[in-house]
Amino acid sequence: MNFLWPQFLWLLLVLPLLVLLYVWLLRRKKKVALRYASLSIVREAMGKGQSVRRHIPPLLFLLSLAAMLLAASRPLAVVSLPSDQQTIMLAMDVSGSMRATDVLPSRLVASQNAAKAFLAELPRHVRVGIVAFAGTAAVVQSPTLSREDLVTAIDKFQLQRGTAIGNGIVVSLAEIFPDAGIDLASMQYGRDRQRGVAIDQPVKDEKDKKPFVPVAPGSYTSAAIILLTDGQRTTGVDSLDAAKAAADRGVRIYTVGIGTVDGETIGFEGWSMRVKLDEETLKGIAKNTQAEYFYAGTAADLKKVYETLSSRLTIVKKETEISGILALVAAALALLSAGLSLAWFNRIL
Repeated sequence: MNFLWPQFLWLLLVLPLLVLLYVWLLRRKKKVALRYASLSIVREAMGKGQSVRRHIPPLLFLLSLAAMLLAASRPLAVVSLPSDQQTIMLAMDVSGSMRATDVLPSRLVASQNAAKAFLAELPRHVRVGIVAFAGTAAVVQSPTLSREDLVTAIDKFQLQRGTAIGNGIVVSLAEIFPDAGIDLASMQYGRDRQRGVAIDQPVKDEKDKKPFVPVAPGSYTSAAIILLTDGQRTTGVDSLDAAKAAADRGVRIYTVGIGTVDGETIGFEGWSMRVKLDEETLKGIAKNTQAEYFYAGTAADLKKVYETLSSRLTIVKKETEISGILALVAAALALLSAGLSLAWFNRIL
């Protein structure tokens, strides 16, 4: 536990002094009591239980003081809080390899079912957008609160050739920052493609461009991207370049790999291809953006991954000041101490 004002912790040294003062007062009171013989008879009548009971209110009051002093030091603790995440972009692979049936009934259907279950678990205030990518990437549903529109968009996925993972990331970023001028074409074809530099649309005068200042990876808490794919990039923007653009804007990319890690050959309508999951790149994307990589080898695994992501994105652990909680505990202990003293001895302490 950390403290914003740790110098106030020195005041806790007063507590042992108060204990010593309490013991001294008890002994002094005992000496006075010995002067009166009748008091010994009263003490025997009170019994052992009454003798222990008289120490409880002072003990509670002492604990109350300790809680007050700790609250004055402004302690910080890591607690679980509702996330302020407002937008989640689902970037989903719809390349031809998603027709493979090693994940039943197929990779595509399993991903569709898991995505719909994920939407059902999310709080209603979280907006979700969907980007589908194969040889290129496109927004199939802009961020919305309507779960019905999202489900409809997921059900309309059409398989295509190619796997442009980086394109899916860039298009998702453009939806998260619609006014930032993020341009897929400029990054894909080489203009303004320096690593760590903003991907801005060309303007008439270069002087009109506003300098882009990168932020710490993972620091943007209002949006996140969930990237699901089953293969290696075959075209489009380099995946790690796109991840670098996301990291510079503080956006986390949670990557989900579905399918066969060792690779599998699939065929359709006279063509065949070798499909292999590029876990190294997916792990790199997640690591560079301060997120996590998940592997889903079966439909059940994929469902668990989405359940995990739902909790990760809606509940976050943050270091938060808990002075108010300690102050409330201190007040409760003080009231309990006074109440017991009044009930048992008709006095406050």
